[in-house]
Amino acid sequence: MQKITTFLMFNDQAGSAMEFYTSVFKNAKITTRLDYGGGLSGGTFEIEGQQFFTFNGGPSFKFEQGMSLFVNAPTQEEIDYLYNTLSEGGEKQPCGWLKDKFGVSWQIVPPVLIELLNDKDAGRAQRAMQAMLKMTKINIQTLKDAADVK
Repeated sequence: MQKITTFLMFNDQAGSAMEFYTSVFKNAKITTRLDYGGGLSGGTFEIEGQQFFTFNGGPSFKFEQGMSLFVNAPTQEEIDYLYNTLSEGGEKQPCGWLKDKFGVSWQIVPPVLIELLNDKDAGRAQRAMQAMLKMTKINIQTLKDAADVK
C-alpha cells in the first residue's frame, strides 16, 4: 500500500466517478467496490499505479480548486484527449486546468511546460509563461514557439 493516498469524498457519485476515471485512462482499474445496500457507494481504483479511495459522504462534501490532480501528458494527442474527455460536462479553465463533471479539479500538463518554466534563460521562461497564461488547454508547439521568439 502506498504511504499517502488521495481520498475523494463525493456526495453520491463515488461509483460513477470511479467508473468514469477508469474508462478515461488506459492503465486504470477499479480494485475494490463498496456497496452498502444502495448501489456502489465507494471503493478504490488505480490510475497508472496510483491508488485512490472514494466514498459517498453526502452533500456536505465539496471539492475545492486548491486541490487538483496533476497529470503529466507528454504528447499533444494525450493532452487533447484527456483535457477534452475529463472536462466534458464540467468546466474548461485556464492554463491546462479543468473541473470534471463531478467537481474534481485536474491539471493536464506536458513535462515540456515545466522544463520551459524552469529554463535558465529567464526571458525564455517568461515567454513560455505568458503563452501559457493565454491558453485553456495547453498547446505544446505554441509554448515552444513562444519560448523561442527573440
